[in-house]
Amino acid sequence: MFSSEIAALAGVTVRTVRHYHQVGVLPEPPRSSAGYRRYDISHLVQLLRIKRLTALGVPLSDLPTILDTTSATEDLLQELDLQATAEIDRLNARRARIAELRSSGSPLDLAPELAAWRSAPEALGSDEMSRYEHEQLILLGHLLGDGDHEVFTVGFAALNIPMIAPLTARFAALGAQTADAEVDSLITEMVTVLRPVQESLAGLPPLDDQVTALMDELNEQRLHPVQRRVLREVQEQMEPLEES
Repeated sequence: MFSSEIAALAGVTVRTVRHYHQVGVLPEPPRSSAGYRRYDISHLVQLLRIKRLTALGVPLSDLPTILDTTSATEDLLQELDLQATAEIDRLNARRARIAELRSSGSPLDLAPELAAWRSAPEALGSDEMSRYEHEQLILLGHLLGDGDHEVFTVGFAALNIPMIAPLTARFAALGAQTADAEVDSLITEMVTVLRPVQESLAGLPPLDDQVTALMDELNEQRLHPVQRRVLREVQEQMEPLEES
């Protein structure tokens, strides 16, 4: 049998057969005068054994020892059972997340608990701002730890929700021609809205320097200078509360 034939009989790919040769679990047969590997029935039986064992979850590194015997130790069976249980738990958790996404309508790449922070599309006014907000939530969700977003839950509960949409729309509309009076007014109102959020999060660990640096880099890439100025001044006005 050639490699393509034995692979087809065993229900694997030729690449898989070659990989088994490389890791040393399947002996490599001698080559014909034309340079082709020629397999016999013993290679097929060995390949079928390997396929069966790997389907049970046996690591390739353990195969040389196990292939020398026809029995399995209790320790090995226990380990395989634990691995299968862990895989079932992972799949159940994945199904639960999929169900959350279905019910919430959240984007696939954003955890449902973060979706509550998304602005209405009309409030952002442009695809660029929508992209910025989406990337901001993805980045924060990752940096704060997937599945551990207490800061979002607590912070959202402290927000003055009716104020968010108009403030977001005004922030999105900022540009080089925006009057200083509007910029100053927006900064004041954003501080007023964000202050209760800051107070509600006082008992939680602060964001580390890496989180702050990465968020600043995102702001630098996605926001206009006036928008960056607003965020910078909002942060500066809220700093005294952090030091008290």
